[in-house]
Amino acid sequence: MDKELLHKALVETGTVNESQFKKIQEESESTGVELENILVNHGLVGKEELYQAVAKRINVPYIDPSSYVVDPEILALIPEKFAREHQVVPLFRVANSITIAMVNPQNIGSIDELSLFTGLEISPVLAPADSIAKALDRFYGGKKTDETLADTITVIDQEALPSELRETSLEEKKNLEELAAEAPIVKFVNQIVHQALKERASDIHFEPEEKTLRIRLRVDGMLRIITEAPVTMKTAVVSRIKILAKLNIAEKRKPQDGQFEMLVDNKKIDFRVSTFPTVYGEAAVLRILDKSSIMVGMSDLGFSVENLIKFSALIRSPYGIILVTGPTGSGKTTTLYAALDAVRSEEKNIMTLEDPVEYHLPLIRQSQINLKAQLTFATGLRSILRQDPDIIMVGEIRDAETAEIAVQAALTGHLVLSTLHTNNACGSLTRLMDMGAEPFLVASTVIGVLAQRLVRRICDSCKEPYQTMAQLSSHLNLDKDTKLFKGKGCSECNNTGYRGRVALYELLVVDNNVRKMIIEKNTSEDIQKYLITKGFKTMRDDGLEKVRKGVTTLEEVLRITHGN
Repeated sequence: MDKELLHKALVETGTVNESQFKKIQEESESTGVELENILVNHGLVGKEELYQAVAKRINVPYIDPSSYVVDPEILALIPEKFAREHQVVPLFRVANSITIAMVNPQNIGSIDELSLFTGLEISPVLAPADSIAKALDRFYGGKKTDETLADTITVIDQEALPSELRETSLEEKKNLEELAAEAPIVKFVNQIVHQALKERASDIHFEPEEKTLRIRLRVDGMLRIITEAPVTMKTAVVSRIKILAKLNIAEKRKPQDGQFEMLVDNKKIDFRVSTFPTVYGEAAVLRILDKSSIMVGMSDLGFSVENLIKFSALIRSPYGIILVTGPTGSGKTTTLYAALDAVRSEEKNIMTLEDPVEYHLPLIRQSQINLKAQLTFATGLRSILRQDPDIIMVGEIRDAETAEIAVQAALTGHLVLSTLHTNNACGSLTRLMDMGAEPFLVASTVIGVLAQRLVRRICDSCKEPYQTMAQLSSHLNLDKDTKLFKGKGCSECNNTGYRGRVALYELLVVDNNVRKMIIEKNTSEDIQKYLITKGFKTMRDDGLEKVRKGVTTLEEVLRITHGN
């Protein structure tokens, strides 16, 4: 959306102040993320409020077309290709006028072409791009992506790879670049990537088997198969991925790591690529990093009110260590970015060491680990201390050397944010000591630990109440009349009943008694028992509260917090 229009609609009306808008504009320019997405993600303005303000400014109505029912005769007036390219949706006709939902109602060229197509007067209304995309998919339909993939596979199997190039000869083919650049292979990989983005996948898995190439997507933490291709395609497909990531396509015996970037729907999407040799050929995994979805505000993370207040106070401490713990893919990076975004200002020098840098934040100096240049977390952290920092974010404390330097940084008046891989908050304290940190130093420096896991959200489009077993409710301390919810399954959630994820948290704020227990080398279980007597909420407690509020299901919480 035009920045001048947004400025007039939001700043001149007092919805957002000039300073806030300037920071958002700088962030948009540095990251490539649309202004309106950043404004909404930071909580400066609600999505509907933003579009209502813009619509009022340009003097057109605001409409969300995703829930409209449109007469097929109206749809037939505008070709699907034009509608998708220009992001427009025909809604209804009154006499000689047709109402069209548009991302940009001020685009005179599109309006003139629409008038030529329809022979009618155009009445434009403003609509969000994502709502228009959903409406177009629903109205025009067309082939499902799986069917399109099947069509492409058939073309490749029958035409692109003749028998003399298959299996053994494919493996021996010297010019793999030529093979991987064949149009059907390029199209096939692009279709997989676009389907993954459409379904909000976090990872794409290309898995060779004896007689097939299986492709799976990880959506909301769960893997599912989307298609299986002939085994004859495996070399060409993996070679295409390697070319995109600038990897050595001739090397098939060693694992390789790389990355590439794509511009999809005006958004920069980063892909981290990992290949690995297996008995049936090379497997490849693409990690999808959508920069527009990484950055969220503190209030959008899923904290309870109590935890939000406590964590907000912790990150504004002048010194100490704050740890965020959890397994890979549990949202730790998102939490750390939200924390840094909340405390960054012109008065503070904030520096980071990351592996990799997933999102660029204005006013923060970020650095990426480079093992070839011997820039590790330990060596980088030691150098950062000579850069006069106020706040340091270290992507992960992996070894004793990094732990020791982080402790020294906190002791010398710096606030250090980092991550650890532990099962719960209390386990992080003993984990640091296992790395070699002295108990009295851990007690003196660690001021808080946030443990987290991700669970799937119930789909809002098909949410419905149900009554659970009284015995189970009693076991989990749920009131017998508690109304629980689940997703029935619909097209919005791919019939899973879930759409999106939310974090479960447990927040340990270190007090004097905990410090004493650390020095006395009490176990993490002993520390947790003490904290519970003081009102400490475990991850399961947080999960059950989200179950009561209808955010997630009981099954999800029990799956993630098993044994906690």
